[in-house]
Amino acid sequence: MTSRSIQCLIAMLALPALGGCAERRGGPIPYDVKTFGAPDAPMVVPLEQGYRIAPLDTLSVKVFKLPDLSGDYEVDLTGQISVPLIGSVRAVDMTTAELDDRLTAKLGEKYLQNPDVSVGVKSSTRRNVTVDGAVNKIGTFGVNGPMTLLQAVAQAGGPTADANPRRVAVFRQISGQRQAAAFDLTSIRRGEAPDPAVYPGDIIIVDGSAIKALQKRVLDSIGMLSIFRPF
Repeated sequence: MTSRSIQCLIAMLALPALGGCAERRGGPIPYDVKTFGAPDAPMVVPLEQGYRIAPLDTLSVKVFKLPDLSGDYEVDLTGQISVPLIGSVRAVDMTTAELDDRLTAKLGEKYLQNPDVSVGVKSSTRRNVTVDGAVNKIGTFGVNGPMTLLQAVAQAGGPTADANPRRVAVFRQISGQRQAAAFDLTSIRRGEAPDPAVYPGDIIIVDGSAIKALQKRVLDSIGMLSIFRPF
């Protein structure tokens, strides 16, 4: 999702339904949405068949009968992995099969005869949640297992001092449409409400006064949208 799209979502969350930024529920996004379930299955091919390696992915490389060369390798920010004997190898935007061929060729040039190499993706940075709004560390965070809303916000450094934790929106693709539901972090922390699961592709926005400045400019550009419905 583009930064402009996220700004639009922030602005929609910040609509002054109740005014101000006091720690209370409110806003146009509904709470206690019973139909806000798991998102649509991602329309992507399996990683092993067509996934393109991204920076900060962790790769599992196995070289038959050579444990010193086998192991987990993290793709650095320049798109390289550092492999014993052959040094830095570009991996970004390659499939695992393409990287397998590259490593096999490089190891076979000088060091090994008919090396048997296999490459897999152990963890993918493309499978993230985005946390924005009034949090201490806005960004995207990997989902490598079950994750809840509280855990996702905690990864973003928690709400800022001017946040309203009673107004947190989660945007998700369900049945082919972008939908939203609001949650109350204060009630969740107190055990008064369940801590909902979050999924790769979710966008989480914490309300707060820091996001109010976007409101007028964005609303002027997009007009009044009905965000009570999927969009």
